[in-house]
Amino acid sequence: MPQPVLDIVALRSLTAIADCGGFHRAAHSLALSQSAVSQHVRRLEKTLGSRVVEREGRGTRFTPEGRLLVEQARRILAVHDEAVRVLLDTEGDTVTIGSTEHAADQFLPRLTAAVQEVRPGCRVRFRIDRSARLVEAVERGSVDVAVYVTEAAATEGTPVGGLPLTWHATPGWAPPPAPAPVPLVAIEDPCAIRRRAIATLAAHGVAATVVGDAGYLAGVLDVARTGVGVALLAAVGPAPDGLSPYEGLPSVTPIPMSALARPGADPETVTAAFEAVRNLLRPAG
Repeated sequence: MPQPVLDIVALRSLTAIADCGGFHRAAHSLALSQSAVSQHVRRLEKTLGSRVVEREGRGTRFTPEGRLLVEQARRILAVHDEAVRVLLDTEGDTVTIGSTEHAADQFLPRLTAAVQEVRPGCRVRFRIDRSARLVEAVERGSVDVAVYVTEAAATEGTPVGGLPLTWHATPGWAPPPAPAPVPLVAIEDPCAIRRRAIATLAAHGVAATVVGDAGYLAGVLDVARTGVGVALLAAVGPAPDGLSPYEGLPSVTPIPMSALARPGADPETVTAAFEAVRNLLRPAG
């Protein structure tokens, strides 16, 4: 029997759903119709013989098989795209931008616009990953510019501001009465924002326990949408579908962000990209 083959285009749509938090936003980010993205998911489900994404109210939820597929899809796409770049060298003037999942839907469009303003016609590629792996990719030269959580990587980079953080939960959610601990949903360790959530509550004498975690942000959103707990999320741009800010817990200070450019990167491009991030993170007022 021939071995099943995973479609690269479909895998790209799947990771976009995970990164953007839903089919509609994924379709917009890929310049595709929502029906096309849905067809890509169905193609993957047919290949694997199992459901990977399920509708849940206005949002989406990844099945356990889907969460595993997203993790593998990121690896497959990273290797595929790097192979195309190195072996074929068909991309011409291309800039690869890296970002953490936190607020990627806000960082990436602004970084793209900034780069293309100083390099008209330039193609922009994206890589979304954990902070430490982004720094490694920049240092290897496979990512040109990356924005990441400073304390989550060994390389400090250039400070570009603080990412505001706000508690989010399903509308009407309330924690259990004290002394029961506040149920948290977070990205699995190591995660700087997870540590920030726990440390902030501890500093205010609020007991907390992690009731759900995931290896990536979309999984955290899926769990939080079930109403089992509260999540600490980036507070730039609109709230994720199915969640809203929750103000019943101590406020959290913004977490420092850094930007890093590969050695030899075009200085004008680097300056434009760094300034775009600073503008996004600059406090209002």
